[in-house]
Amino acid sequence: MAKVRPLPAAVPSSPSSADQCQGVLGHYQRRQAVYTVWMKSLVFNGSGCTVYGADGRVAFRVDNYDCRGGREVFFMDCAGNALIRIQRKSFWMFKRWEACRCFDDGEGLGVETTRPWFKVKKSLKNGANATMHGSGMTYVIDGYARKSDYKISGADGAVVATVGRKHTPSGVVLGDDVLTLTVGAEVDHLLVLGLVVVYGLMNRCL
Repeated sequence: MAKVRPLPAAVPSSPSSADQCQGVLGHYQRRQAVYTVWMKSLVFNGSGCTVYGADGRVAFRVDNYDCRGGREVFFMDCAGNALIRIQRKSFWMFKRWEACRCFDDGEGLGVETTRPWFKVKKSLKNGANATMHGSGMTYVIDGYARKSDYKISGADGAVVATVGRKHTPSGVVLGDDVLTLTVGAEVDHLLVLGLVVVYGLMNRCL
């Protein structure tokens, strides 16, 4: 089993995990960013995933105490605050997922908005299609089930993020449960991370 360990020191030029928890994500960032996504939960016997920032520290996580591919999961920041609630809304070949943004109700509890933020459906061919609520903006997840490599593109075909197996600095390829997520500039990182989690649920990878 591949394991991901934090780096011994933070990279000074990279945003810290503390900054990420304070809401840096969820906004369009000017620079490209790279995350490490480990398709494992930090909770013993749990299902989920862990996202590491450029500094090697835990930035986000999903800890699903239910079965793999559960019907409801919460994408949280490093402090355990819910950022996105993801629910499976249908079954069999017509599976659909809905994601709602969460906010702090002032009492330390994450409360989701009543309207979906985005919806994701499996494509008739490969991958999946995502639609933003309200704007109707669409994204395409182009990949194959159970494959680690895929990309996320906008409606115009421009690639906004790529996912692939992680390589160490010496060129060693890690296990298929350790991924590198590269998010382009001027892209909502929280949205991309939410799509990656949904795609993992669709393929029962977490």
